Amino acid sequence: MISLLFRWPRWPHFKSLMRLERPVGTYLLLWPTLWGLWLAAEGLPRLDVLLIFVAGVYLMRAAGCVINDYADRKVDGYVERTKQRPLATGQISPKEALVLFFGLCLAAFILVLFTNGYTIALSIVAVLLAAAYPFMKRYTHWPQAVLGAAFAMAIPMGFAAQTHSTNLTAWLTFAAAVCMTIAYDTYYAMVDREDDLKIGVKSTAVLFGSWDLAIITAFQAVCVGLLFAVGLINNLNSPFYLGLAIMTGLFIYQNHLGRSRENNNYFKAFINNHWAALSVWIGLLVNYI
Repeated sequence: MISLLFRWPRWPHFKSLMRLERPVGTYLLLWPTLWGLWLAAEGLPRLDVLLIFVAGVYLMRAAGCVINDYADRKVDGYVERTKQRPLATGQISPKEALVLFFGLCLAAFILVLFTNGYTIALSIVAVLLAAAYPFMKRYTHWPQAVLGAAFAMAIPMGFAAQTHSTNLTAWLTFAAAVCMTIAYDTYYAMVDREDDLKIGVKSTAVLFGSWDLAIITAFQAVCVGLLFAVGLINNLNSPFYLGLAIMTGLFIYQNHLGRSRENNNYFKAFINNHWAALSVWIGLLVNYI
C-alpha cells in the first residue's frame, strides 16, 4: 500500500480519493469519538487510548471515503457533484482502490490490537458497517442510519478501550451520535437528490421528500434529548449544558439555511454540524477540568 500511495505523480488522485483535502468529514467522526472517550474516562482519557482513537479516526474516515467511491464508481459520473472523482474518471482503478481500502483498515486494526478483546470485537462490527454503508443505497432509503451506526461505534469502542466495558451512558451517546449523523447526512444527500432520483439511488433525502426539514429537526431534537439525559445521569455541570445549548442553536440555524431550498445552503448546513459536535466536546472538556 505504501508504494501505491507514494507514486508521487498520482498522489493528488489518491489524496482526493481519501478526501484528505476535505477534513470536515474527519471532524464529524472525531468529535463524537472524543465525547465517548471523555465520558468513559470522566475527564482526560489515557494517552495511549487517545492516540489510538485519533489515529483510527483519520484512517477509517479515509477508508470509508475509498469504499464509498468504489461502490459508487459506476454512478458518480452521472452526478454533478461527484463526476470528477478519481474512480469515476478512471484516474484510479477499482483494484487500486480496494488495495488502499484494505490497507487502511489493516492499519486501523493493528492500532486496535493494542487495546483489549471487547474493543477488537466492537471494531469488527464497525468495519463491517462502514464497508456495507455505500452499498445500502441500492437496497434501502436508510443508508444514513448505517453510516450513523458505523461512525458512532467509536463511542462504545472508546468505553471498552478505557474501561473494558460499556454502560448506559455509552449507548445513549451512541444513539445521540446516530441521530445527529442521520440528520447531517440527509442535508448532504439533499444536495444530490435530483440526480439520485434520476439514477435510482436511495437516501433519506429521497424518502423524506418535502418533510425533510421537519424530520431532520426531529432527529436533532432526539440527539439533544439523549445528550441531555447523559448529562443528568453523569451529574455533568453547566459547561456541558452550555455546549449542548450551542449545539441546539446551531441546529436551529441549519434549519434556517435549509428553508432557502438551495443546494449551497444544504451543504453549509451539513458542514455546520462540525461546530455543533465540537461544542459538545468543548463542554465536556471544560466540565472535567
